Amino acid sequence: MQRPAQRDRRDERDQRERRATSRNRVLVCAAVVPAMLIAAGCSSDSGSDDAAGKTGSSGGPEATASASSSPTVQAAAYSALPKPCAVVSKKTLDDLVPKGTKSGKEGSSGDTATRAGCSWNSLDNNGVKGSQFRWLNISMLRFESDTSRGTGDKQAQAYYAKQIQDAQSVDGAKKAKSEPLAGTGDQATTVTYDLKKKEGSFKQQTVVTRVENVVITVDYNGAGLAGEKTPSAATLTKLAEKAAKETVAAVAEANGAGKTNDGGEGTGSSSPSASKSASPSQAASKSSSSPSEAASKSPSKSASPSNSAAKKS
Repeated sequence: MQRPAQRDRRDERDQRERRATSRNRVLVCAAVVPAMLIAAGCSSDSGSDDAAGKTGSSGGPEATASASSSPTVQAAAYSALPKPCAVVSKKTLDDLVPKGTKSGKEGSSGDTATRAGCSWNSLDNNGVKGSQFRWLNISMLRFESDTSRGTGDKQAQAYYAKQIQDAQSVDGAKKAKSEPLAGTGDQATTVTYDLKKKEGSFKQQTVVTRVENVVITVDYNGAGLAGEKTPSAATLTKLAEKAAKETVAAVAEANGAGKTNDGGEGTGSSSPSASKSASPSQAASKSSSSPSEAASKSPSKSASPSNSAAKKS
């Protein structure tokens, strides 16, 4: 009679143990699953950080900023100069140096695309009545844009101002006068003065012009020698200014008559203020010297206004 009761109690106990075991398994599984999820999450975050770090080191914003920070400067408008002894027409040359149209002598230059010049002289000898002397020099200096020195236009403006100062400060100059000249390049100034020398009284005209990145200096003087009448300053000035205008046109023509270096339409022109850009004018130094060194050298030995009257008059 007791055996069935004992068997029932054992069965009951076994069932309770099985249920307890099942609950323990559920709790263990519940604890394991979040731990796996956390581990997986940490692994994923670490990978993202690594990927982000790699992106930043190779092609991220820092690399882009570094690539775009390289210094640049606007290219100069003009890249060439015309043949210096052919910048004025034969008719104009006949008026300027009537007895010396074939006397043109090109100045020495290591790079004629950067600096160039030509000079002429004329002596109309009338025997006992005296003679008329004329001397003409045209020089051109072209500036290239440079990241350290600035645009060609900016460099040309500085040299233009220096040339005017040189022309105004010639030793022994009398009745010096400076006037702006309209209709010639982007900037132009005429400087005139008298210079007394043992040969006679000389009338000096210096026309300094900037067109884009090129500076043109026209030096022209005349004198009546051995009793001949001194030429009119007004006439000589008019001729010098005409030579300057023709030289401006020759520079523009040598560079495609207003086209940019890449063949597109540009602002380069022989009209005043033709260039509105920050740097259409350019530095004259594709030669062995730097642009600043080229600016300090005149295209020919007599091209500097400060030396022109003293050496050739």
